[in-house]
Amino acid sequence: MCLAVPGRVLDIEERDGTRMASVDFGGVVKEVCLEYLPDLRVGEYAIVHVGFALQRLDEESARQTLELFAELGMLQEEFGDAWEMAAEEAGVDPTGAVPVAEVAAEEVRDR
Repeated sequence: MCLAVPGRVLDIEERDGTRMASVDFGGVVKEVCLEYLPDLRVGEYAIVHVGFALQRLDEESARQTLELFAELGMLQEEFGDAWEMAAEEAGVDPTGAVPVAEVAAEEVRDR
């Protein structure tokens, strides 16, 4: 499933003539195109779908939506698998910064 998720703009820069931002989605930061919202500013919230900011959103609505998505497990569904796979590929436990090899060694020792 691909959600339209509210996110908070952390920083904005122009890349190759395109206005881009780092956007925080309740702890997950992604790069987002701002071309549809040229006046969006750092600290503001927007609804983002497939990497494009589509509509400005007030902070309270964004917070409520993110909380609801989190309760329903939708943020994990939307962002979790890819983030966990990337962490595992990098040799990092997806729940923290413990190398996977150390976790495996601890499991063997605990048996």
